[in-house]
Amino acid sequence: MNGHDEAPALYARVLELEAELQSTRAQLNSVKGSGSKVVTELHSKGSVEAVPIPISLSLDSSIHNLMLLSDSALPLGSFAYSSGLESFLAHHKASGTRETNLALFHKFLKLSIQSMAYTNIPYALAAFRDPMALSGLDNDLDASTPCNVARRASIAQGRALLSVWERAFFATARQGHKDHVIYEVAATALNVFSRDLKILSITTAPLEIPSINGHFAPLWGTVCRALRLSLEDAAYVFLLNHAKAVVSAAVRASVMGPYMAQTVLASRDLQELIRECLRKVWWLSTEETGQVVPMLDLWIGRHELLYSRIFNS
Repeated sequence: MNGHDEAPALYARVLELEAELQSTRAQLNSVKGSGSKVVTELHSKGSVEAVPIPISLSLDSSIHNLMLLSDSALPLGSFAYSSGLESFLAHHKASGTRETNLALFHKFLKLSIQSMAYTNIPYALAAFRDPMALSGLDNDLDASTPCNVARRASIAQGRALLSVWERAFFATARQGHKDHVIYEVAATALNVFSRDLKILSITTAPLEIPSINGHFAPLWGTVCRALRLSLEDAAYVFLLNHAKAVVSAAVRASVMGPYMAQTVLASRDLQELIRECLRKVWWLSTEETGQVVPMLDLWIGRHELLYSRIFNS
């Protein structure tokens, strides 16, 4: 077939492609007004025109804040502590137990999450529901924490969270907040608490017991309220972050590797454990809180007596 014979077939193919292009352009024009992002449309003459596509990325700011609070890079100092895991493993090794460190870890993780749920979650929930009660809740939690090592860790993390609020979150938290009354109440409670804490740190005598300490759980609930998180998300992330800290301690203690650590965090067992603990303490008042794993206070408290250790507590 020579060039003259091929021309009609090629011309027919061009007409077919042009018809396809016109049909596609008509479909695109019908959805032009339903999007907010821009892509490029190629015209038959090769020109480029910016047109919208039907894609919306208007995420709620509370989701953004949830991601920030669940980030392991949030400078709270929780990864400086083993939450008693190092002491737990050392004491079981000294007792001659035949269980592997991995089996002991899984046992400890379950007990630690249950303990945290019963001793701290009610205070976080109460502070979320009533931010103006922050100072009273902080004082009550301090009085109900018999283990001095756990008390110091809670205060260190709480004050770190308060610093993050003042330096990073406070400036932008009000932007996009639909309910300004809720924000103002929570933000005011945090600012007043921070002011009183700074004043007491100067005026309190060395041997005097301060009325404001800065415990983590009530401050967490108030900060989550100011950042528009839901009550359910605030409680779930609190326990999930605790689980991440314990798992991280296990990795650094050579109990497991990083891939197994992610397997533990992604497991359905951990998700169900957190949900079940939250269901049990959801309506528990702060007066009804208590340590459900008494041995945990002993393991945490005896951490400082270890001959060698890699964690603060």
